[in-house]
Amino acid sequence: MMSKIKVSQKLSLIGKTKKQIACIKGLGLRRIRDSKIIEASPENLGMIETVKHMVNVEQIKE
Repeated sequence: MMSKIKVSQKLSLIGKTKKQIACIKGLGLRRIRDSKIIEASPENLGMIETVKHMVNVEQIKE
């Protein structure tokens, strides 16, 4: 079982590139201060790496 992480959006999507917007949407985030708990899969970690300046990431303890 993969570990879980909590991702929270901290910046607006206004003026961002199409790739950054697609990554935020792919993570399931919609607006500033929106949070989701997701699996720490390689796909999700790659999207987080692309928008790391726009999100806060926390490890969830199981």
